[in-house]
Amino acid sequence: MLVTVPGSSSNFGPGFDCLGLAWKLYDRISFEAADRLIITGCEERFRGPENLAYRSFAAAFSEKGLPVPGVRIDFGECSIPVSRGLGSSAALIAAGAVAANVLGSLGMPREELLALCTRMEGHPDNLAPALFGGFTASTCENGKVVTVRFPLHPSLCFLAVIPDFELSTALARQALPETVSRGDAVFQLSRTALLLRAFEEGDMELLRFAMQDRLHQPFRLPLIPGAGEVFAEAGKAGAAACISGAGSTMLIVSDGRERLDTVRRALTARFPRWKILSPEADTEGLRIT
Repeated sequence: MLVTVPGSSSNFGPGFDCLGLAWKLYDRISFEAADRLIITGCEERFRGPENLAYRSFAAAFSEKGLPVPGVRIDFGECSIPVSRGLGSSAALIAAGAVAANVLGSLGMPREELLALCTRMEGHPDNLAPALFGGFTASTCENGKVVTVRFPLHPSLCFLAVIPDFELSTALARQALPETVSRGDAVFQLSRTALLLRAFEEGDMELLRFAMQDRLHQPFRLPLIPGAGEVFAEAGKAGAAACISGAGSTMLIVSDGRERLDTVRRALTARFPRWKILSPEADTEGLRIT
């Protein structure tokens, strides 16, 4: 079986650890019954039992109290950049769990698979869009994961600005303060609520206002050299910018391509080694063929 799973961006400005959007940027991984574990198509260091796709595959069988069978996992086309804040680990975890569910006839609905994967990943903000597609808000409590999808206005366009360096999620987490003030908490709640409406209506004025954040971006931007220039170019063009996940990728959002083309030209000249993609939203989520 071939599993096609989308990459994703989480956080979206004030939506820290809860908002996520799936992209038409895919990893395609095949799973086949075998007499032992065989992993191909990836670096040698990822060909053992610590591979994330295999760990989630095994976790699904263990969840049902069943022995883990042998499996051949082949990484074919993998288009999601690794350690760039585009959901590469969530995609692998989702792919392995769904593959086990099908190959082992485990009968787990996707909501149960999401909960299982969240226990591995720690939070569901990338996993929910990877599994279900679209623009999602998610949270978990006592092992239960709640996720809902929100509409995304068709006029909205995106740039993914991908630096030529990784940013460790652990390092990005360490940069965050343990507590926030009441004022910052209220600021964050209000912007998140407004952001959902801005995305639904394609309202750029509201979107630029609502994309502001006080929980994570002020502390992570200094870890991404050049980030200030990216945000500045987006602002000059009338677009909105945010960090994708924990970084190092940054997203720029506009209600049309003209603004984004202006930003792309400026950033390409300034950072010629960086990748700049124009991803479209994926609305299907993980699929199997």
